[in-house]
Amino acid sequence: MSLTYLHTMIRVKDLEKTIAFFELLGLKETKRYDSEAGRFSLIFLAPPGQEECPVELTYNWDGDDELPSDSRHFGHLAYGVDDIYATCAHLQANGITINRPPRDGHMAFVRSPDNISVELLQNGDRLAPAEPWASMENSGHW
Repeated sequence: MSLTYLHTMIRVKDLEKTIAFFELLGLKETKRYDSEAGRFSLIFLAPPGQEECPVELTYNWDGDDELPSDSRHFGHLAYGVDDIYATCAHLQANGITINRPPRDGHMAFVRSPDNISVELLQNGDRLAPAEPWASMENSGHW
């Protein structure tokens, strides 16, 4: 039996804010499907050169009151980054809260506008501990 990964789907309340969040991480839109009859949009975003590994944003045009405010039941998305400190600094400079700072030079957590937890992992060896990250406390849930 063969198994092929296709995508991860998350439901979102604010499509534009969520797209902007994933673009800050470096993902690019690869495909979009708008259903007039179903009144929803599907937007696929992936890292450049990894279009086979997308996240699918599902947006219901008439709102989505069923979507909980704390999406911890989902778990998290995970992305490898070349420089976790630079990535976190970039996100923070653009208004994203670093919920679990990369104190260990290896792992950080942030959240999308819809409270989807996103894990960032340093590609390769962990970086040496560095400030301001080494002494930064957690913020909120991750």
